[in-house]
Amino acid sequence: MSAPATEGPAPEIGSPRRRSEDARLVTGRTRWTDNIQPAGTLHVAYLRSPYAHAAIARVDAGRARDRPGVVAVFTGADLAAEQGGLPCAWPVTEDMKHPDHPPMAVTEVRYVGEPVACVVARDRYAAVDALEDVDVDYTALPAVVDMEEALAEGADLVHAGLGTNRSYTWVYENGDLDAAIRDAPVVLERRYVQQRLIPTAMEPRAVLCVPEGDDFTLYSATQIPHILRLMLATVTEIPEHRIRVVAPDVGGGFGSKLQVYGEEVLALLLARRLGHPVKWTESRSEGNMTVHHGRDQIQRLTLGADRDGRIRGLKVDLLADMGAYLMLVTPGVPLLGAFMFNGIYKMDAYSFTCSGVFTTKTPTDAYRGAGRPEATFGIERLMDELAAELGLDPIEVRRRNWITRDEFPYETVSGLTYDSGDYEAATDKALELFGYDALRAEQAERRGRRDPVQLGLGVSTFTEMCGLAPSRVLGSLAYGAGGWEYASVRMLPSGKVEVVTGASAHGQGHETAWAQIAADRLGVPFDDVKVLHGDTAVAHKGMDTYGSRSLAVGGMALYSACDKVVGKARTIAAHLLEAAEQDLEFAGGRFSVRGVRDEGTTIQEVAQATFTAHDLPDGIEPTLDSDATFDPDNFSFPHGTHLCAAEVDTETGMVRLRSYVAVDDVGKVVNPMIVEGQVHGGLAQGIAQALYEEAVYDAEGNLTTTTMADYLVPSAADLPEFTTDRTETPATSNALGVKGVGEAGTIASTPAVVNAIVDALRPFGVKDVPMPCTPERVWRAVRDGTGPDGPGSTGGAR
Repeated sequence: MSAPATEGPAPEIGSPRRRSEDARLVTGRTRWTDNIQPAGTLHVAYLRSPYAHAAIARVDAGRARDRPGVVAVFTGADLAAEQGGLPCAWPVTEDMKHPDHPPMAVTEVRYVGEPVACVVARDRYAAVDALEDVDVDYTALPAVVDMEEALAEGADLVHAGLGTNRSYTWVYENGDLDAAIRDAPVVLERRYVQQRLIPTAMEPRAVLCVPEGDDFTLYSATQIPHILRLMLATVTEIPEHRIRVVAPDVGGGFGSKLQVYGEEVLALLLARRLGHPVKWTESRSEGNMTVHHGRDQIQRLTLGADRDGRIRGLKVDLLADMGAYLMLVTPGVPLLGAFMFNGIYKMDAYSFTCSGVFTTKTPTDAYRGAGRPEATFGIERLMDELAAELGLDPIEVRRRNWITRDEFPYETVSGLTYDSGDYEAATDKALELFGYDALRAEQAERRGRRDPVQLGLGVSTFTEMCGLAPSRVLGSLAYGAGGWEYASVRMLPSGKVEVVTGASAHGQGHETAWAQIAADRLGVPFDDVKVLHGDTAVAHKGMDTYGSRSLAVGGMALYSACDKVVGKARTIAAHLLEAAEQDLEFAGGRFSVRGVRDEGTTIQEVAQATFTAHDLPDGIEPTLDSDATFDPDNFSFPHGTHLCAAEVDTETGMVRLRSYVAVDDVGKVVNPMIVEGQVHGGLAQGIAQALYEEAVYDAEGNLTTTTMADYLVPSAADLPEFTTDRTETPATSNALGVKGVGEAGTIASTPAVVNAIVDALRPFGVKDVPMPCTPERVWRAVRDGTGPDGPGSTGGAR
């Protein structure tokens, strides 16, 4: 077999190719879970607790059962024997308190929105209407809302049987922190609050379970079909091989769908009981109450430094609100920040203590960045505070402390080894794009003339740990799973390619990026590659998608599987070309004898020859198909510098973001267009925390931000134009050199914005503005300021 030498396909990696999945996703012409409607589908509606904490004395569902269209009504007591408890996969300490968490409450409710009964009806509206006729007698119990009060002696308890509201205390120490702080000429103590946030994915949660004899297919808008399958089997005791989980196209997650929810467990149990498909789709207000929340930490920070700005030591004392129960990775989320509070900086000593606290609020869990945005906020706010204390420029303080480019690989005070980076290059490029010096001059001019609209410049130089692996490290942290990922490549007889990945996309662009990787490694046209994912019957194993791990771990599994395909094809190609394997070259999808480019064969022709199997080497199986798992030796560490210019009206408290520059280093880039989109989306969410979003509870534990009218998610009109660029230092932990980008914008942007606001208000004696920095809070900070331009001064900017 021979073919004339031709140019292979153009390189795909690095190409800004439009996402092939977008046509169906943007138009909605696809399979969302709620669009799937098998014959005979029944619909579920949940009656949810109006109390933050109450004992359930009685549930009477008699009238609801008699409603037209109602098939069944179940209470927690009806399902108590089979519903089990929702799993927590991260027991962070041996003595961690982990209360039982039934999918449907049986004797006691512990947050507003916890389900106490469900109605199954022939249509969704009949199910919802029948909830009115389910009567529940509650005996109200004290709400526990404030974390600090929850730990006080004699505090009311969320779980009386535990005897405490403290779930765990986790400690990490390195170096002599007491000496570092005691001997430091400059000591800063600050208290920052990471407000509670509600993940707001475009697609609400939805679940459909279809019984098929003894087997069950569960469709769910989930990020984790493989983990969900295992946990459903564990909770319900239905054998794992009898459960198929399908994540169809999923409209966003941001961590909120990295979960095993009670509604998923109950859908499976109800479908088994009733022998019909059972579906539930949440309303937006229902989701705000019951989807797990994010952040909600109190940070008490102490930093010691020399007069020249060099950091000596950092102490972190953290309270993390668990909510009422521990969900899948709830206790571990704040501990991810333990490795990031030191940021990109060198220091002699470090101490991190975190206490998980139960409250009568919706449970918390992973939200975009998961512990790392909180840590970055803390250290980047402190760096600005240190600069102000010493009268130094915030950039200069950072330069005096960061790890320099010639110090990599660098073992940090928190025990990680940063493999690569160039903070100088990213910062220099950001400063140039931002026009930093000119903006500082304008700021000084405005201050000089006491302009009521002050200009502030915010700096955030960050890094993060991505690619949540390696498995041995996760094991050392008591995490209940590994961090590897799986992929397989199937060469079809026609030469087309099917890629199967254990990563499960929910908007990241996997189908495009994975096809680009496969096209490059195999030398086939992009359009000849199809990517399959999100179905445990197709991708039979995987660790799913979260923590910016998809490309750095899942992409590398695909990379390895492709190389195995090429290796198998090489053996067969050598036989067909009557040459030794070691004499073959492979480039552009074509095998040829070294030095004889005129003759050769393509990998797609080899695939056809393998299918016919008419002329294969002895002992060679007629297949090129290959699979691989990848478990990295280290995390990856993207980094960058973000700069924000904010105009702050000191008379009204209004903040306007005038410009925003983000220069990120995410290692090698597979698709620049996807990277740009991820950065923009991350910036929107980080800025939203700084300025707009907050889940608010009243003293009785009622969530007062249950609708989109109360919980402010910004639109494009609320955000500035972004100036983005990149530097590139490849990761050394994987052959592609990729690092991860999905969370970078969220991690970096929140402190950049708050630093800009505080920088604008320094003359007023303002050292902090609680998030979100609403006009009222900014105005109050100005009013209460103690600086020379504060309320007591004359002629200040008012």
